[in-house]
Amino acid sequence: MSYNIAIDGPAGAGKSTIAKAVAKKLQIIYVDTGAMYRAMALYMIREKVDPADAAAISAKCKDADITIAYEGNEQVVYLNGENVNPYLRTEEVGNMASTTSVQPEVRKKLVELQQTLAAKTDCIMDGRDIGTCVLPNAQVKIYLTASSAVRAKRRYDELTAKGETCDLAKIKADIEDRDYRDMHREHSPLKQAADAILVDTSDMTIEEVIEHIMSLCRR
Repeated sequence: MSYNIAIDGPAGAGKSTIAKAVAKKLQIIYVDTGAMYRAMALYMIREKVDPADAAAISAKCKDADITIAYEGNEQVVYLNGENVNPYLRTEEVGNMASTTSVQPEVRKKLVELQQTLAAKTDCIMDGRDIGTCVLPNAQVKIYLTASSAVRAKRRYDELTAKGETCDLAKIKADIEDRDYRDMHREHSPLKQAADAILVDTSDMTIEEVIEHIMSLCRR
């Protein structure tokens, strides 16, 4: 039986940063489910699908082949055979992902891929509904969060470090809007699994969060 760790939480909580670090320490595979949804969103943008057209999204997602491979210890996301890693972290793709991920057909296709991977290998997975829907039997479940102000500041610092001009108030508003959509969507809404451990990182360093989660895994 494979060993699975599920990390859920809102946008900007640091899930992927923490999950990658824990995976490295435990020498298990990190599956970035958000990147898979972003790849699907990128596909919709390239196909010029209207984010408000649910029927078009449901029909189109069947043509998107999204796979994950590991090359030089780095996760590479392939969309119909193309390495799309460089395109997945833009705001446009993030907003489209939040819209398209609520569609049942999109979720169904990606969840099947994720469950197949987790059944075959020890892994850590992060997202919005890993502990509740994707890996309900994961041995360790974490709900990682932080205040919207802290999450917005982290995102602002990340973007300005790349030389991008951005507005902190707008980033905070976008994060709160995305939280609302994620928590109120009809299918697999963002919520803490009954058996998940709450970890609020607002006043913690990355190193403190990693060590805390490692201690939970060692239990």
